[in-house]
Amino acid sequence: MKVAYFVHDLHDAAVARRIVMMQAGGLEPVVLGFRRSPLAPADIGGAPVVDLGRTADARLGQRAAAVLRNWLFASRIGTAVQDCSIYMARNLESLILAARVAGGRPDVRLVYECLDIHRTLLGTRAVDRLIQKIERAHLERVDLLVTSSPAFLSNYFTPRLSPPEPALLVENKVLRLAEAIARPDLPRDPGPPWTIGWFGMLRCQRSLDMLAALARQAEGRVKVLIAGKPARSEIPDFDRVVRDSDGLAYAGPYMPDDLPGLYRRTHFTWAIDYFEEGLNSSWLLPNRLYEGSFHGSVPIALDHVETGAWLRRRGAGVLLRDPVPELAALLGTLDEAGYAAERARLDHIPLPDLVTGREDCAALAAALAGRGA
Repeated sequence: MKVAYFVHDLHDAAVARRIVMMQAGGLEPVVLGFRRSPLAPADIGGAPVVDLGRTADARLGQRAAAVLRNWLFASRIGTAVQDCSIYMARNLESLILAARVAGGRPDVRLVYECLDIHRTLLGTRAVDRLIQKIERAHLERVDLLVTSSPAFLSNYFTPRLSPPEPALLVENKVLRLAEAIARPDLPRDPGPPWTIGWFGMLRCQRSLDMLAALARQAEGRVKVLIAGKPARSEIPDFDRVVRDSDGLAYAGPYMPDDLPGLYRRTHFTWAIDYFEEGLNSSWLLPNRLYEGSFHGSVPIALDHVETGAWLRRRGAGVLLRDPVPELAALLGTLDEAGYAAERARLDHIPLPDLVTGREDCAALAAALAGRGA
């Protein structure tokens, strides 16, 4: 069964991961998407790609124009996906196009994959209300909602959406398709100094400032390793802060295969995010929560958000309310025995809570095809 997968960024590693899941479940995806780079990939994991044009982060007007341009010439897209019986759209701009291409075809299932609630969907400006109206109109056409955190359902979608099928929760777990899955054995240098890793999409200015302050106050007992892609629109002074802060090091962007080597250099994972504080950042369950835990790096999270609730239910992680002074006090006296106790609690988290395997891929494929209802 073929799937037309509409995405907002062809170069997003999470898109590649979802394609692998579909293929492992027996589906044949075709990827249609926008790109942030000059050139589109010819394929993603063997799935053919249809380039919808270049867009940019934090440029809502430019992205809207790109969506409209493709919306007006939807017949070109329809030709590329005429054999697909499932249209899956990642984020709202992709849903608008997928619904347009699907038209009134009764043989097409429309799936909405929403992994972030953008600030415009909760704002009160005129442009926010317009986008919210567009979303409501398209939600009525959705056959299945896929999301990554139960808090997105309880806080946002449940009051707004009554889909014909229950929503599918697909958490941002580590993808492993081998028959036998085990935690990697990553030897670490003993602390202190204790190293905190902040990896992934780096878009939280407050996190950067907190980590810089913590390293500065710790007087050598705490180091911070940063890796990934900084969102310059959100952290314009990223390079300066890293350059001027003792104890902070930036390893640059990375590939998935680099993660074991990166996490081996850390004792803790920064799983705190203040981006869109009180809204999206309070509800999400980030990739780094699962990646860090799987690789034996103890997660640090806020106690009162969904990430903290996830860790509290499993009796693991360092949960905080005021990160800088509380971490400074904890890491200022932490010894190897104390860290070993934190690791033991982390290692008691069941592997299925951290890893997506072949059974999960089969369940996703069944739900997308309408066989899981």
